[in-house]
Amino acid sequence: MNSRINLEKKLRRQELKVARTAGLINQDLRSKIEKIEDLEAIRRLKAAYCDACDDDHNGDSVSALFTKGGTWQQSGQTGQADSRVHVGRKEIADFMYGLRNAGFIVRSSHIVTNPIIQISGASASGKWKFLMLYTHVDGTFHRIIGRYEDTYAKIKGEWYFESLLAIVEENGIYLTASPND
Repeated sequence: MNSRINLEKKLRRQELKVARTAGLINQDLRSKIEKIEDLEAIRRLKAAYCDACDDDHNGDSVSALFTKGGTWQQSGQTGQADSRVHVGRKEIADFMYGLRNAGFIVRSSHIVTNPIIQISGASASGKWKFLMLYTHVDGTFHRIIGRYEDTYAKIKGEWYFESLLAIVEENGIYLTASPND
């Protein structure tokens, strides 16, 4: 009888160990899945930013991707472009619409690569390489090469840009409309 009681106690302890281990495994898996989902959400956020810029610099669409006090800035070889820090959705939208209203870009395409994304709870940072190709109204083809340094905030389950810094490393014509140039 005693051996049966001891065996039942051992079995119960084993069951508790298995349940604790299963709980830890499930918690670890949930954490890993959440991180993968966050990484993918940040990639989609960056893609939405590129799409909004390529939609003739749609200021409303771009600014909606930022937190209320988010910032947008460019630096480096920007030529005559504005390198001030644009703070808040309204300033960001106004800047983007200013690019549209300048009327020198006929169409553009942003390409981002090599993301390095670090997540820490509801905050994250990202570094990306980018290439922006655009057609100028005079028929020349331009390219901008650089990198983005971003910070992100997760608010009510959604990721937004807290800051976006576009560092321009090269900016200029890469091809003209004339085959003789």
